[in-house]
Amino acid sequence: MADILEEIVAYKHKEIAGAKQLLPGRQLHSIVESMLDQQLPSMREALMKSSTGIIAEFKRKSPSKGWIHQDAQADIVPLSYQQKGATALSILTDEHFFGGNDSFIVTARQSGVTVPILYKNFIVDEYQLFQARKTGASTVLLIAAAVAKDECKHLLHMAHELGLEVLLEMHNKRDIEYAEYSPDLYGINNRDLGSFHTNVQNSFDLVHLLPQNVCKVSESGIDNPDTIKHLRAEGYKGFLMGEAFMHSEDPGMALQKLIVQL
Repeated sequence: MADILEEIVAYKHKEIAGAKQLLPGRQLHSIVESMLDQQLPSMREALMKSSTGIIAEFKRKSPSKGWIHQDAQADIVPLSYQQKGATALSILTDEHFFGGNDSFIVTARQSGVTVPILYKNFIVDEYQLFQARKTGASTVLLIAAAVAKDECKHLLHMAHELGLEVLLEMHNKRDIEYAEYSPDLYGINNRDLGSFHTNVQNSFDLVHLLPQNVCKVSESGIDNPDTIKHLRAEGYKGFLMGEAFMHSEDPGMALQKLIVQL
């Protein structure tokens, strides 16, 4: 079976090289520096205080499943998520594999979204951190399987310099080594990024390897309130859900129904 993550990372390096030709790093840095006084909402604080902890994801496409909701609009769905009770949002910005775009976060903010937003992409270069800050995202995703440990440490530090929080995503015991860098949020991904196979049991298996009293997030494959209740009992504060809502004609209403059941 092809390793999808390896394919994505290879493509991402080419994509970044192209982006730097269109907007050189020095220009991007200048734009972002003018924005650093803007206060961003904390995803960690929001999740730690929330009674539901739902991070509702705006996800139109998947490499393994193709289009999920091709016509979903960034000026409608994210705001609807917020209005229906999402604690935070995750917005896919990878275009080639997930049908996303940086402009989706900008559009969501312009539509009235004020809750924390996760810039959901495969970050392998600090240039992308500046891209994330430019959009108005408050948190970035760092994937242990996508970067070496020393690079992860550098990216985490740089994200903090830009006022961004970091959700560090881990999938197996090897990845747990990255937790020593003390991210703002500790994510356990239930989806194997090599095969894209999903198993929620992964969150239960790995939770006890994480530090105590930190903000833990379970990602992917969650589709019912009972699973959330069990995960919360194990110490999770955040639950990243996308396809469970995006398959619906009205993702915001699908979220509301889940929250009522909770």
